[in-house]
Amino acid sequence: MGQLLKARFPILYVETYEEARAYGEIMAVARDAESVRTPRAVWTWTTTDGLIASDGNARSGTNDAARALDVVLRTEEPSVFVFRDLHPALGDSARAADPDVVRRLRDIAAAFKSGTVARAVVILSPVLRIPAELEKDVTIVDFPLPSETEIRAMLDGMIDANVATGRVRVDLDALGREKFAKAVLGLTLFEAENAFARAMVNDAVLDEADLEVIIEEKHQTIRKSGVLEFVPADVNLAHVGGLENLKRWLGRRDSSWLADAADYGLPAPRGVLIAGVPGCGKSLTAKAVAAAWGLPLLRLDIGRIFAGLVGSSEQNMRTAIRTAEATAPCVLWIDEIEKGFATSGMGGDSGTSSRVFASFLTWMQEKKKAVFVIATSNDINLLPPELLRKGRFDEIFFVDLPTRAERASIWALHIGRRLVHPRVAGEITIDNALLNELAQVSEGYSGAEIEQAVIGGLFAAFAERRPLRLDDLIQALVAMVPLSVTQAERVGAIRAWADMRAVAATAAEDWDDNAAVRPQPSQGPPPDRGRHGRAVEF
Repeated sequence: MGQLLKARFPILYVETYEEARAYGEIMAVARDAESVRTPRAVWTWTTTDGLIASDGNARSGTNDAARALDVVLRTEEPSVFVFRDLHPALGDSARAADPDVVRRLRDIAAAFKSGTVARAVVILSPVLRIPAELEKDVTIVDFPLPSETEIRAMLDGMIDANVATGRVRVDLDALGREKFAKAVLGLTLFEAENAFARAMVNDAVLDEADLEVIIEEKHQTIRKSGVLEFVPADVNLAHVGGLENLKRWLGRRDSSWLADAADYGLPAPRGVLIAGVPGCGKSLTAKAVAAAWGLPLLRLDIGRIFAGLVGSSEQNMRTAIRTAEATAPCVLWIDEIEKGFATSGMGGDSGTSSRVFASFLTWMQEKKKAVFVIATSNDINLLPPELLRKGRFDEIFFVDLPTRAERASIWALHIGRRLVHPRVAGEITIDNALLNELAQVSEGYSGAEIEQAVIGGLFAAFAERRPLRLDDLIQALVAMVPLSVTQAERVGAIRAWADMRAVAATAAEDWDDNAAVRPQPSQGPPPDRGRHGRAVEF
């Protein structure tokens, strides 16, 4: 800003919601002799008050934008004129710009360029609206959201003020304060202050548990975007049965967006693509990671991107990216990514799909913000090859049908979650004998199918108003035809792709090869699935 004013740029356009913060910086620059050589008077214009000098003197009759610009044009003293409500007169897609305002701005640009007095007009607006006539006269100034340093200073000031009065007890060390400052990145200073204030009054104690309050405040930003959806992360990695290799990989990247990781020279992780058989925990893992890391979980629905008028799809993608980065650090979940970016869909729409996909690829390659992307896919063969190359995702994992040990873990999770009432539990005890028997009979079933078997058994028990029995679970399982049978060819094709192209999400020690009798190749794909995918262990 200082360089532009010193160079006497006539019209500057600052796109920001933070009027007060931007105005404060303009005041500081305009009065700093080192920044502008000659200190300048600062005038502010609004539709309610008209043109007012920084000393409080108002110019009467200047509530009209055109008249106010006439006064600006006639002013012959070093000045900076800050216009706060001018953007409605500059038009939008629904209405044309006010020709009187546009003409006067062009006159001001010419006069300020050739004049001997240092003058400038600064337009503050939450939206960017520049008519075609003014494109060569207006300079856009980036005004970033508050930095971590600014937020940390505000947080420390709020803590000191409230601790001194005894209103709040603070249980945060230096790392905890860093987490709080990073958690509100993407919010305005006013929004961040509100979030911290809410966290403090929540229970009169400020500790790391209040990070959930901060995340809730970020919901507002996400909802206003209209493209992304906030997903409550009500599960953790303990609710995901098996997939130990994937869990270890994710666990080692926890807190990797903090300054402590930067000291190791580590960049924030880009993301992971999880492919595999439907119903085996890919989407559940995305939710669990966000909860385990204490980060907001955003879901990008590609269907919402391709909607609206011509050109709006590209804008929707830019809006989604901008919102995700404003919410960083966060987890961005793209479920069944092949449905939105399938190779077969890259045509027949005047190139819209290709342009949107190119924007997404460029962002994935170049992004600097801590947005961890988790993409899931049931049919990775449909994905364009450029999405799969290194640099887009940190790793590609393959999730197969659960092994025997994993099936036992999944049965334990789902039965234990629902047998909380004595009337339901009856004589069922979750022990090794029960889990081994259920794991044996559920060979070839996915985690989702095991969950449905538990629900089906509960319905059978509920119909007779009695406790759940083992035979209820087995009968529900036998009545179900698993995906490994109905779509055996598709499952085989997915495994064939993953053999040398993806890392197995199940650790090698959990393959459990000797736990069951394996069928001959002529009988179809083997039921114990953990070996498929490169056996790289993390």
